[in-house]
Amino acid sequence: MDYDVIIIGAGPAGLASGLYAGRARLKVLILEKLSCGGQVLLTEKIENYPGFSGEAASFDLMANMQKQVKDLGVDICTEQVVGIAKDGHLWYIKTDSKEYKAGAVIVAVGSVPKKLGLQKEELLTGKGISYCATCDGPLYRGKVVAVVGGGDTAVEEVLFLTRFADKVFLIHRRDRLRATEILSQRAKANKKIVFCWDSVIDKIVGEEKLEGLILENVKDKTKKELVCDGVFVYVGRSPDTQFLEDLAEVDEHGHIITDEHMRTGQAGLFAAGDCRKKILRQVVTAASDGAIAAFCAQQYLESLDEEK
Repeated sequence: MDYDVIIIGAGPAGLASGLYAGRARLKVLILEKLSCGGQVLLTEKIENYPGFSGEAASFDLMANMQKQVKDLGVDICTEQVVGIAKDGHLWYIKTDSKEYKAGAVIVAVGSVPKKLGLQKEELLTGKGISYCATCDGPLYRGKVVAVVGGGDTAVEEVLFLTRFADKVFLIHRRDRLRATEILSQRAKANKKIVFCWDSVIDKIVGEEKLEGLILENVKDKTKKELVCDGVFVYVGRSPDTQFLEDLAEVDEHGHIITDEHMRTGQAGLFAAGDCRKKILRQVVTAASDGAIAAFCAQQYLESLDEEK
């Protein structure tokens, strides 16, 4: 067996799993297709993580978590998992370059941004259409941009974009925000932000780059053109769980169904973080999931040893 535990994903849930599994003196591998930190790195700061008065820089927080894990001797590899299978008590994890074996697996893959599903969206992604204001916001200094969405993430990114853009349109299909009151009040007090209530994007305008949007009012069906240089999409996220195929039960959105011990219906397969069906998706709950998953994976491996 290559490893005791393989963790798929290096966001808060995956790194917390690595921390607790490493402290249990298990041989642990974390596989991450991009970079340690996960979707947390798509926001500049975290304001509600326990122990930080005010704001915590997302990059610094995740870098510290990664260092904790590495200091325990946990291996972290940048590889994309493309398949997973079980034979007896062993799990086989296939990546884009290798195959590994483990006694237990923790899936902590997080989620990916949902698309609008509009014509030209794929064509103009990276050419005016973005899903990460922290990544691309500085490119729009002195320009006009739009943000689609009304939840916490959308409003946080709208506020971030006002540092660079001269004007930021916030497009929301309802007549009030879903974001927390403190974020909503900040947005409403910012003179750079213009609200487009009861509106959705009907069409994307532009050929070589984004030139604007056609908005449709969901109540009266009227349409208007919005000229802008960029649009940032925050209409939700979907769990990145396709590689599991039928190994784990998922809900209608693809979230993995577990019990309170992070166990799936397959012995030795656990899930943690935003890819799991749960009521609240935050950094603190992802870390909690990861700790529980690692502890229960340890108990599972110990039970196998007792059977021998």
